[in-house]
This record gives sequence, C-alpha cells and structure tokens, in this order.
Amino acid sequence: MAVTGLPPYDDANVFARILRGEIPCKKVYEDEHALAFHDINPQSPVHVLVIPKGRYVSIADFSANASDAEVAGFWRAVGRVAKELGLEASGYRVLTNMGRDAHQEVPHFHVHIFGGRSLGRMLPRES
Repeated sequence: MAVTGLPPYDDANVFARILRGEIPCKKVYEDEHALAFHDINPQSPVHVLVIPKGRYVSIADFSANASDAEVAGFWRAVGRVAKELGLEASGYRVLTNMGRDAHQEVPHFHVHIFGGRSLGRMLPRES
C-alpha cells in the first residue's frame, strides 16, 4: 500500500550504504530483519540505532508495507538490543523521527535507543 506524502526511498542514503557494506559501522546486533549499531554522534552514554533491512522511509511506510515477519522481527530486535545493552534495569528511551519538523536526518526508517543516564523530560514544556 502506498503511503501518500512521503518522499521516495533514496538508495544513496547513509543507512542504505551501511547495509550494503559501503560504509562501516560499530555493529551491536544483526539478523535477517534488522541491523543495530552505535550512533556516530551519541546524545547519551548509550545511543544505538536500529534499522530495518528493507527500503522504508518512515514508520508509516514500514507499518503499511513491511511484511508481518519484518515488523515483528524488527521490533523484537529493538527489545533484544536494549536488553543486551543492559538498559532494562535503569530504563531507556526509544525514539523515531519522521520528516522535517522532527528533524529526521536520514530518510530510512530507524529507531534510536538512548540510555546510560537519566534522560529527563521528552520535550521541554512550552512557556
């Protein structure tokens, strides 16, 4: 199913290039559905990205077009990575950005896992 309003997938994006092995990454986890690796510009002591191996630009695209196996496999990978990183006891945050207003930097659906310190409020309160 086509999701309207989304840009087409760009095979030259950095995550597509990482998946093809053209750019190295500090891998944390990989299976047939997902790849997880450390962010090159970490925003917390633990900052890992989890990306699906398919060509999806957003969570809307992924949820509408990925197979049930891809969706389940991806989200299981997110949970497994957080557990393997030892984040369950102290807590962690899972975040995905979509589009300009959310400051999505790479047009390939991905999830950030943040942890390793108190993360504070999700959004600052407006004055």
